[in-house]
Amino acid sequence: MIRPVATGVVLALVLTQQAEAQSPVTAHLAAQLIPLYTSVDPIPGGETLGELRVVQPLLMLHLGAVDDHLRLTTTLDLEGKTIPDGELAPGDWGEGYVDRRHPHTYVHELMLSGVDLLGDLDGAARVSLSVGKGFVPFGTDDPMSRPPVRYPVNHHFAQILERAVAMAGVRVGPVIAEGSFFDGDEPERPDQWPLIKNDDEWRFGDSWSLRLTLLPVRHVELQGSRAKVHSPEHRPGAGTDAWKWDVSARYEGPVGHSRVYGLAEWAKTEEAEGFFVFHSILAEGAWTVGHHRPYYRFERTERPEETRTLDPFRSLRPHLENSILGITRWTLHTIGYGFGFSLSQGRLDLQPFVEGTFGKVGLVQPGLFDPELFYGKESVRSLSVGVRAAWQLHGHRMGRYGALLDDGPAMTHEHHEM
Repeated sequence: MIRPVATGVVLALVLTQQAEAQSPVTAHLAAQLIPLYTSVDPIPGGETLGELRVVQPLLMLHLGAVDDHLRLTTTLDLEGKTIPDGELAPGDWGEGYVDRRHPHTYVHELMLSGVDLLGDLDGAARVSLSVGKGFVPFGTDDPMSRPPVRYPVNHHFAQILERAVAMAGVRVGPVIAEGSFFDGDEPERPDQWPLIKNDDEWRFGDSWSLRLTLLPVRHVELQGSRAKVHSPEHRPGAGTDAWKWDVSARYEGPVGHSRVYGLAEWAKTEEAEGFFVFHSILAEGAWTVGHHRPYYRFERTERPEETRTLDPFRSLRPHLENSILGITRWTLHTIGYGFGFSLSQGRLDLQPFVEGTFGKVGLVQPGLFDPELFYGKESVRSLSVGVRAAWQLHGHRMGRYGALLDDGPAMTHEHHEM
């Protein structure tokens, strides 16, 4: 873990020294963590299990220089230490974890962005370039930035993250277009970096994405994304490709004396030249009035059922198409309530919450995997109680670089000159 942390710190210091002579450097430090207790019924094998964990422990440093035309986004994620075996979450899957959300890599984001690079030369347009490790311009916001604490089942269908990525973006009025090249391989452990080259084969640049975002009226955001991800679950590159679509509509803004958030999303992923197809629909919303914040999510997502290891929460890695034993559909409702308040002159936000998920799992088509036999029942339920603690993280939307940096709710903070 020392190397990733040192890399981010050194890059931040170099950027600071180079830009200091030209203009003041702005800096913003933010942090988050969520201690919570979660109980799930059933887990694989049909039993009930409860765990106390600290999830989403994040430390963020955002730097801006040259009148904010140059920006560095860094996020360290310590889940490799707090949830090395994953977080209990029925239906969640990815990176070798099943019915547990996997820990993210220690260096979650390390992105350098040039914003509005042409200045007045391109008129009202804003051109940006970004490079580093982070989120690919595809799909919707990282679930860490959204009201429910529990990750949705469609996380690996609706976001592509922790890749080595080079992207370009342009905004003209209410239209934002982004494109990127990146490496297709998913991380296999928290301390792992993207695979740039495997022997004589380049992994960086073997995958691409496009995203078009429309801002038709204030507080409303529409987006559509398309991506090809080469061999995501086989690091050397011998696996099948994933072709992905994602379309969403989002609103976040005031309604009377309250604040309302809403998201509707459709996603589709095809693998093995269309032999496996996974669909997802999701709708979630939150209503904040005073200290109170009730929220709700509905999701119906299909996921692959992969060959498990001796640990029923883990699947075989590297994954190949012949490891898929069937496709299940998870229909889940998540209901939560948080009571928020601030300390330390508004810099520290605390939100004790209670959150429950209930629904069912069923087969999309007959296969070798029988969910009722594996879990002992088709019904699913979980209950979480915890506290979301955030330091100077008001309105943050993770994974926004370049052309998207100044759109939508941003961190409401005071910049500090260095």
